[in-house]
Amino acid sequence: MISAGSPYGITTGADGALWFTLAHEGRVGRLVPGQEPAIHQLDPADGQPTVITPGPGGALWFAEGKGGRVCRITAGGQVTAYPADSPYGIVAGPDGAMWFTQMQSGRIGRVAADGTLSEFEVPVEGGMPAFLTAGPDDALWFTLNQGNAIGRVSMEGKVTVHPLPTEGGAPVGITLGPDGALWFVEIGAGQVGRIDTAGGIREFALPDREARPHAIITGPDGALWFTEWAAGRLGRITTDGVIDHHPLPRLPDGPDGPRRSEPHGLTAGPDGAIWVALEAGALARVPI
Repeated sequence: MISAGSPYGITTGADGALWFTLAHEGRVGRLVPGQEPAIHQLDPADGQPTVITPGPGGALWFAEGKGGRVCRITAGGQVTAYPADSPYGIVAGPDGAMWFTQMQSGRIGRVAADGTLSEFEVPVEGGMPAFLTAGPDDALWFTLNQGNAIGRVSMEGKVTVHPLPTEGGAPVGITLGPDGALWFVEIGAGQVGRIDTAGGIREFALPDREARPHAIITGPDGALWFTEWAAGRLGRITTDGVIDHHPLPRLPDGPDGPRRSEPHGLTAGPDGAIWVALEAGALARVPI
């Protein structure tokens, strides 16, 4: 476990390093396992960087929801920012552009390689698009946290919405699974969901329905891994729906006693382990 400020998002870059955001400090960090992290201070520092992801050319991209920007950062720490309304999820699309969600305006945004910005309306009022991921079908798939649905946007900007069977599921994280389907987590219902490209949905209830699963990735072992924010641990689900759990390192006690770890983002690290951003103040490494 590596102490840090308030890590929120984490990903593995093309350079083989871990890149992470420090939401409350307005910083982006780079960590090669076994070395001290390098920290890049953002200016301004109050943008609250959250989700971070690899982009074309070896750069990293991240969203600043409070600052209203999506940003590109090079391996050397040079930042280029683009205006966006309340961005959150961000991912590279199959067209070589960066796509992102805009939670408050309910739109999907796109930044082309030349910096041109485009927006596409999501036909769910107040739906709050959250995470998004590239699918196997030359489209982007995203969660609608308050719309209780999964959306799909084509490269031409056509949006399709698939409502969830469970009321109040409030999906957040989504990823492409090893089986070619999209897997997501329902923070409101304590479930993991799967949707195929035809729109067929299956849901798996967690043993602890109050765990509040937040983010999800495909691990190097061919299973899906997800953070359980309220429970302070990692969950793992196979494509057959078998669920187990993995504890996270305990943080040192604070002045008022034990601290919650608050796991948010996670990634498959360059060392074959799962790395987790604990907003309470650390990066945790979980061997598989």
